[in-house]
Amino acid sequence: MPTSHTDPVTLEVVELIGTVVARYHQEYEEAAAAHSLTGAQARVLGLLALEPTPMRKIAEKLKCEPSNVTGIIDRLESRGLVERRPDPADRRVKLAAPTDDGRDTARRLRESLHFAREPLGELTGVERTLLRDLLLRMLGEAPPPTA
Repeated sequence: MPTSHTDPVTLEVVELIGTVVARYHQEYEEAAAAHSLTGAQARVLGLLALEPTPMRKIAEKLKCEPSNVTGIIDRLESRGLVERRPDPADRRVKLAAPTDDGRDTARRLRESLHFAREPLGELTGVERTLLRDLLLRMLGEAPPPTA
């Protein structure tokens, strides 16, 4: 039987998720500022550190307009953190990719984020896996297959 959206535990979980998101956002903004980046610039740089990405896909991931991403990429490029290059699979598409300085900045930024990492370190591996799987389920995604 599904739970009501107004039962006390559901309301408490919603409040806790909001608190976690707010604290993570605050720390992320502070970490970005310590690297002379805006939060949006830091998020884009973090995404690009995973893999070079077309700007259209960055906009989709950030749920914003492509023109916003173009401005962010322009500012990161002017600082030498990002470069544009043709996509080898489709030369009409431009990929945004981090430079060596950009990858280093993204790594230092990631390492300076303690809020999420330290409390997660207090959980067992089983608890972290369960939390990941529950969050994925809340997002309507399937957890990765178990080995």
